[in-house]
Amino acid sequence: MRAQLSGCAVFFCVLFAAMAAYLCIYIPSHSEELFNNSYNSRQSILARQNTRGTIYAADGEVLAETVVEDGEEVRQYPYANMFSHIVGYSTRGRTGLESLANYDLINTSVSAAEQAENAADGLKNPGNDLVTTLDTKIQEAAYNAMGLYTGAIVVMEPSTGKILAMVSKPDFDPNEIAQDWDSLTQDGSSVLLNRASQGLYPPGSTFKIITALEYIREHPDDWENYSYQCSGSYTYGDTTIRCFHGSSHGQLDFMHSFAESCNSSFANIGMSLDREDFSTTLQELLFDQELPVDIAYSESSVSLNEKSSDADMIQTAIGQGKTQMTPLHLCMITSAIANGGVLMRPYEMDRVEKPDGTVLKQYGPQEYARLMTSGEAQILTELMEDVVEEGTASKLSGLSYTAAGKTGSAEYSDSSSDSHAWFTGFAPVENPQVAVTVIIEGIGSGGDYAVPIAKRVFDAFFGTVG
Repeated sequence: MRAQLSGCAVFFCVLFAAMAAYLCIYIPSHSEELFNNSYNSRQSILARQNTRGTIYAADGEVLAETVVEDGEEVRQYPYANMFSHIVGYSTRGRTGLESLANYDLINTSVSAAEQAENAADGLKNPGNDLVTTLDTKIQEAAYNAMGLYTGAIVVMEPSTGKILAMVSKPDFDPNEIAQDWDSLTQDGSSVLLNRASQGLYPPGSTFKIITALEYIREHPDDWENYSYQCSGSYTYGDTTIRCFHGSSHGQLDFMHSFAESCNSSFANIGMSLDREDFSTTLQELLFDQELPVDIAYSESSVSLNEKSSDADMIQTAIGQGKTQMTPLHLCMITSAIANGGVLMRPYEMDRVEKPDGTVLKQYGPQEYARLMTSGEAQILTELMEDVVEEGTASKLSGLSYTAAGKTGSAEYSDSSSDSHAWFTGFAPVENPQVAVTVIIEGIGSGGDYAVPIAKRVFDAFFGTVG
């Protein structure tokens, strides 16, 4: 009996020591996560002691600040709807940057002596401030370009991963979030959804960037010898797909198949690919994988393996079927192409500053992974440049800057007339500085609708008019 009791005592002592050691390791490494837990009363205590810090754009414009109205603190968003999804809100829960930076914004870095002095005078301590990577000029251009359309725009700097703008529509006014809460959260409403990072769509012909990459990988020495005669449709077994609007493209090589976005040719290409290798490429490009981002997002998905049916393979090759993708993910792949194959980790927080302006935390560019070789990225760049020069994105040709991109018209219902309009691309081709991805829901072709919107964003970035 004594031996059994001793054994139990030793067991529980070891268990207690293990738990204590685990907590000693876990708590410091997850301090912000634990702090942001809604059950943590520490937040409400700090809110009574400190004034929530200000969120700034990269150019110093105020995106969110705490002001006093009628003797009460109120969170104010000077740009109203324009930054609603990326900046978010701090009442009725938190979203966007208000959530990501909550730990820093609600804490203060003033000295203990100053905190004691403020407490004695009945004053609150100033919270830390957040400076973002967001550019108000680019955000405004993207927001206005979207107009009343439903969809999203993501703008990134390929060489660093900075998110310069992120627009999702329909939008909301974070200044009125409390008053509008019931209507915003009613059944069927998706206004609060950040379509840029959480919206899942069939990528349509923008996915041909990925199909083209796989074909180049499987035919490194002879991909330029590819030839196909397009009659407007492609049939394999019981599956028939048609080119957009039934267009018959005639004799095509690989580059023109891409530039004209020929569904028939890419269905033919898809059927020639090794499905296991293609699945590997898709995993390397982060399909069905976690993305290296800190904002709320949805995982892009694709249903393809060595056992996939011919019908599934055909649909996957042209970006249809079961494939679903977020605009953010597509912009990341586009940025990697523009950056010589290297994906930089996307980020939207540049630094956290103490109330006196000194830097408390500094964020910066981080290389995440090489998604493709520099040679593969160069070939894809040339293909995407040809889309602009003589293909479906010709509205970006002949401007003061050069551009490369890919359009898409993604069908999402049984009716071939229902399609989302996509564009993804970068500029200038010779030294990529900005990548832009646009989706407009249920409007038509990417060349007709998404490209002109992307052009307005590029124009704003390069300071041109038109």
